[in-house]
Amino acid sequence: MPELVSIEAFLVSGIFTFLLIFTRLGTALMIMPGIGDSFTPSNIRLMMVLTMSFVLTPVMMPYMPENVPSFPVLFSLIIMEFVVGLFVGTMARIFMVALDVAGMLISTTSGLANAQVFNPAMASQGSITGALLSITGVVLLFATNLHHMLIYGLVESYEMFPVGAVPDSGSMAQLITRAFSASFMVGFQISIPFIIVAIMLYIGMGVLSRLMPQVQVFILALPVQIMLSLFTLGLVLSAGMLFWLRNFESGMTFFLSQGG
Repeated sequence: MPELVSIEAFLVSGIFTFLLIFTRLGTALMIMPGIGDSFTPSNIRLMMVLTMSFVLTPVMMPYMPENVPSFPVLFSLIIMEFVVGLFVGTMARIFMVALDVAGMLISTTSGLANAQVFNPAMASQGSITGALLSITGVVLLFATNLHHMLIYGLVESYEMFPVGAVPDSGSMAQLITRAFSASFMVGFQISIPFIIVAIMLYIGMGVLSRLMPQVQVFILALPVQIMLSLFTLGLVLSAGMLFWLRNFESGMTFFLSQGG
């Protein structure tokens, strides 16, 4: 009989631990880039969350409450785990916004702003250049194994946000604000070569329109603007993506160190 009681207690505590881990990991992975993108089938995402939850349940047992609480307390724990998972996933998603910002600025300066397509990485309409950069960024995340850092951040989140502790909403808001600011700055820095090319082209078109007022300079120069932008994109695409990868890694590292 004592053995049956111990086995029953172990199963109850195991299910309780699995439920809390599944809530945090599931919420974060449904938002994170790559795994949580709209082009990833829902059943694949669910299987990944279930698998990771099963694997991490024995490892995360020391971070869980020893006794199973009552239902109101359990419900509040699930809500807090959902908030923490949402925060970690949102931070990873914010660093992807830099590519969409860069793509929108590039499209605006190259005359392709009206070419709107569905951006699967953002699950919304966006510029054609932004869709290209976002998909390339997701591919590079997996090619360079940076998605391991996202998973590592989820594991480390139990040190940053212990189970049962109320998250500091002020610190969360401050980190999200700084992440948005840094992400927008990275996107702007990636698009700087295109802005410089567009400004020089506009200056040349302005001078030409003064010299030859009867010529529709802006209509004639639009193909030149698109060709120059595509040529510039071919030159700086690799450097821009490497610059974004370096900032993505440093941003996630900063987030983990701040949380610790």
